[in-house]
Amino acid sequence: MDVRDYFSGQSPFKWVKFVDSAKLPTRWGMFKMYGFTETATGKEHLALVYGELDSATPSLIRLHSECLTGDALFSDRCDCGYQLARAMENIVKEGSGVLFYLRQEGRGIGLINKIRAYHLQDDGADTVEANEALGFSADMRDYSFCIGMLSFLGISRVRLMTNNPRKIESLKQIGINVIERVPLQEGNSPYNSNYLKIKAKKMGHMFDESFIK
Repeated sequence: MDVRDYFSGQSPFKWVKFVDSAKLPTRWGMFKMYGFTETATGKEHLALVYGELDSATPSLIRLHSECLTGDALFSDRCDCGYQLARAMENIVKEGSGVLFYLRQEGRGIGLINKIRAYHLQDDGADTVEANEALGFSADMRDYSFCIGMLSFLGISRVRLMTNNPRKIESLKQIGINVIERVPLQEGNSPYNSNYLKIKAKKMGHMFDESFIK
C-alpha cells in the first residue's frame, strides 16, 4: 500500500486516477471505455480504446474536448460533432487507436459561459472576441493531465488527429512524441464557415484553403 500510494503521487500518475473500464459498442465498432478522474479538478475524462495498442507503433489518437451542443445536440455552429464522428471512424479503419474525451466544454469556459459567448456571437462578435469580452482567453484548455491517461495506456508516441497546433505543442511539452499530425477537416456549413475562418486566422488552426473558402 505504501509503495502504491507513493507512486500515485508521482508524475505522470499524480495527474489522474483510473476508476474503471467497460465495453462501449458504437455504430463503428466495439470500444473499451476507461474512466479517469483528474486529480486537480475532479473532472471526469474518458479514453475510448479500439483494438490492441502496440507500444512499438505510434497510436492514432484524438484529444476531443467535450462539446455538448455539437456532440450531442447536432449543432452546426461548430465542427466538433463532425470531428468526433470522423475520429472514431478513422480509429476503427486504422484497426486500433484511442479517442480521449476531455471534459473541457467551450474551450474550457464551461457550458453556461459558452451560451453567453454564443449570444455575443449572435450579436456580431466572432468566437475569439466573444470569449475575450467575457474575460477569458480564446482557449482556456489545459492538456497537461493527459500524460496520466497516456501513460496508463502505455502510449508515448502518437499520430495526432487535429488541426490545432496548440495540441501538438501541449503533447510535446509533456513528453509525448507526436510522430505525425493527421488532419481532421469535417463539418463546414453555412452556419460555421466564419467560425472556421476565425480559428484559422486568429488561432492558427491548419485547414486547407479549399475547406474554409
